[in-house]
Amino acid sequence: MDLEDFLNQRNIIDLSFFNFRNAITAAYFADKDLKVLRVNDNFIKFFPVLGNVTNVYFPDVLSQIGVAGEQIDEFISNIEENGFVQIPEIHIRIEEEDRVYSLLSTRTHDQYFSYLNGVQGQFVDRTTEWDLRREREKLLDQKMRDQQIIEEKNRRLENLSTRLAKYLSPQVYHSIFADTEGAQEGYARKNISIFFSDIVEFTDLTDILEPERIASVINSYLAEMASIALDCGGTIDKFIGDAVLVFFGDPESDGEIEDALKCVEMALRMRERVAELQHFWREQGVPKEMQIRMGIATGFCTVGNFGSEQRLDYTALGRPVNLASRLEGLADPNSIFIDQNTYNLIHEHVSCETVDQITPKGMARSIKVYRVNDFFSDDHRNKRQKLSRLGKYVQLNVINSSDIPALINELHQMQKDFEEQIDSSKN
Repeated sequence: MDLEDFLNQRNIIDLSFFNFRNAITAAYFADKDLKVLRVNDNFIKFFPVLGNVTNVYFPDVLSQIGVAGEQIDEFISNIEENGFVQIPEIHIRIEEEDRVYSLLSTRTHDQYFSYLNGVQGQFVDRTTEWDLRREREKLLDQKMRDQQIIEEKNRRLENLSTRLAKYLSPQVYHSIFADTEGAQEGYARKNISIFFSDIVEFTDLTDILEPERIASVINSYLAEMASIALDCGGTIDKFIGDAVLVFFGDPESDGEIEDALKCVEMALRMRERVAELQHFWREQGVPKEMQIRMGIATGFCTVGNFGSEQRLDYTALGRPVNLASRLEGLADPNSIFIDQNTYNLIHEHVSCETVDQITPKGMARSIKVYRVNDFFSDDHRNKRQKLSRLGKYVQLNVINSSDIPALINELHQMQKDFEEQIDSSKN
């Protein structure tokens, strides 16, 4: 006789199931044909709709508690073919509440007691874990959406910042955005060099050129003048039609002498650049040479934000501003007139000649006026960037100097195209 014939089958099954009786999971034991023999108390608590499930086919139990048909089929096929089942996610609605369980089951084998050969498994309640995971996913989704919103707003701010930068001098732009305390709302008295320029007879030019042509001419002129001003460290105050107002010494200063020298260097470079662009402007329909007048004055001005709450201008106010404007009006075409203060600061480095003793309109005293020739130093003059070249066979005239690397690439492409054209003509 076998050992199992001497022992009570019910007691052996109960003993075998003892470890699951008080488990926090919903445990069951079924025979090899999947007929349920034992369930623990938590099985009834988990699935109160079932009542007594003893001697019931386990797949029918799964169906009754609401397990999806494909998952029941998965359970049956895996237990038959593999001897174990692991379904990590089963959604069941119990008493108007959605619950999530995982089902773990395996075939049992016992060499001494054949009635212990069956299927033993348990439902693990994953609802809380699932809710936390779902909440985490929601938070991650929300974080991604927030990140996308932030990135989009950052892109808009960058675009706005880029557009705004075109309306402000870089020094003013950076000082505004670096000024978290609002210090730019104040005012200061500073010794600065002020530059004024305009195009001779520009009003007549606007009467004869089409709007598109005049826009091309004035935009190219102002773009090149602005590029030179910024390269020399000037603060572009404003463009007034064809007039340009630039000052040196605020918001950053290298000392009054260096500020004045930079201002004069800028004026000289502007005059050279205007000469280089004559060919381009003639192609735009300008009938004769475009000439500019320039005036520079140095003195104490009040600088800061002036205007209303609706619109502010970072500018300079004071007698030197008016004087620079008067000197520009008095200057000969393509000449740079400066006042006595500016001359006193630069005369050791720059060749100048006396023009006259004049009393500008609106001023009580006469002042001495000087015309700027150029710097004494050959090294200084030779360091200036020249954007026009005249060779034996080629004349090069750069129209837009804002992106020199792009210019070089364009020249390389022209060289390549020209070489390919020559090679094809030989063949």
